[in-house]
Amino acid sequence: MFSWRNSVARIGMMGLVLWLGACSTTPSVDPSPHRQSSAVEHEDIFAVGFRSISERYIDPVSVGEIAMHGLQGFAALDPAIHIKHNGKNVDLTINGEQIRRLPAPGADDGRAWAEIATQLVETTKQHSELMRKASDEKLYEAVFDGTLSDLDVFSRYAGATEARRNRARRDGFGGIGIRFKIKDDKPVITSVMADTPAQSVGLRIGDQITHIDGQRLETPKVRDIVDKLRGPTQSEVRVGLHRPSEDRQFDVVMERQHIVPPSVKASIDSGIVTLKISGFNQATARDVANQLSEAKSTAGRPLKGLIVDLRGNPGGLLEQSVKIADLLLTHGHIVSTRGRHPDSLHHYEAGGRDVAGGLPIVVVVDGKSASASEIVAAALQDRGRAVLVGTSSFGKGTVQTVIRLPNDGEVTLTWSRLIAPSGYALHGLGVRPGVCTSGKSKNLDAIVESALAQRLKLRSMFAAWRTSEITEKEARKQLRASCPPERRRTDLELKVARRLVENQTFYIQALDLSSATSQARN
Repeated sequence: MFSWRNSVARIGMMGLVLWLGACSTTPSVDPSPHRQSSAVEHEDIFAVGFRSISERYIDPVSVGEIAMHGLQGFAALDPAIHIKHNGKNVDLTINGEQIRRLPAPGADDGRAWAEIATQLVETTKQHSELMRKASDEKLYEAVFDGTLSDLDVFSRYAGATEARRNRARRDGFGGIGIRFKIKDDKPVITSVMADTPAQSVGLRIGDQITHIDGQRLETPKVRDIVDKLRGPTQSEVRVGLHRPSEDRQFDVVMERQHIVPPSVKASIDSGIVTLKISGFNQATARDVANQLSEAKSTAGRPLKGLIVDLRGNPGGLLEQSVKIADLLLTHGHIVSTRGRHPDSLHHYEAGGRDVAGGLPIVVVVDGKSASASEIVAAALQDRGRAVLVGTSSFGKGTVQTVIRLPNDGEVTLTWSRLIAPSGYALHGLGVRPGVCTSGKSKNLDAIVESALAQRLKLRSMFAAWRTSEITEKEARKQLRASCPPERRRTDLELKVARRLVENQTFYIQALDLSSATSQARN
């Protein structure tokens, strides 16, 4: 198996998770709006946050810089507040009047800067009605949004409620196993997951949810219903339903189970298996292995090949992308991560098995295939295991660590870059398919033949792609323009992929023109 350090570590009062994809941007909600934290709690939260960001961010940044950006975030709550660091002191003014001056600590004294932040919180509350009215969560949001705003677009803060939702997306949650949508002001079940409490009590697509724990859903909202249905595993929830097909009302009591939403959907047609992967959560690699195994056993004939559809996949857990690449490779390098913090340095190798059994593999990507998707695509392409079809991918080649704070919120922080097996940094460049469909809508055969006819040109382009430096932004922009990233939702890419699987000559030629190993031979 691949080499892998545990992706979850404990660091003082923080949790650490390696994360590649986008988290929700739902506004934070104060879980205890009537409770105000003490100054000691404020100081602990600021100290953990400031120190952790300074230690782990991908580029050097001092605690003092971080803290000052955070303090300037007070202006998001009251625009009259202005905080300035003049070298020796930190000055607070409100409406142009100096209110307080504090000696500035050393640039990397995390605890001292947390004390400064806490003192200024208390002082501003004495002079600003808007600050007094702000909940603790709004305060933390203002400070950490200010702290992270100048770093990069992938570093962000989530309050306690939003952080719980983010953790549920990554790790699963206690739930009943349904999906639903609001239709004509009624929550209507749209899918029932297999082997879940909802399936065991016989819930069906089309059932309408009317009550939860005895409370009628008068004006149903998706988020409110989700929060009511989810809860600790092994806890009970009573759901009232109306089944229109039978015109009857009934109640069911279910014991919540750990639910990991399915992220893999399989189909098989004429011996070709297609795996549509929508994200990378804790169960994705397991589901890929299970779906492929089931396809082999139920096909009734030898399989011809495998299509892995990663279009629109925004990423997810680093561990899962590495595991999926490992499932399809027998040996060789998968990906490296490089950052400033020692724990951000990783090198992943495949471990000697190919669950596809050597079948031809085509990976389909588009301009929305990001991070974890790009790891899988780059590894399989560079190792000569798959042909890529589609457009250049998103180019989100950084890894985020999720730092859990003492208030149960979390900071998602960029801490390393992804390096493809052939040595290029994915960030800002992405992965380039050997068979490009950018701007195409038809002429299936012409798409494949055009790529093969330009073998020498494409090999030269791939050589430039793999040797480009992350600092060469203009050159990378021009490389991406050779197959512009686009959001693709048509069947064209899947048809091209099938054509490659079905034509062994085309497949081998396409594989040869884009793999890093063949370029090394040439």
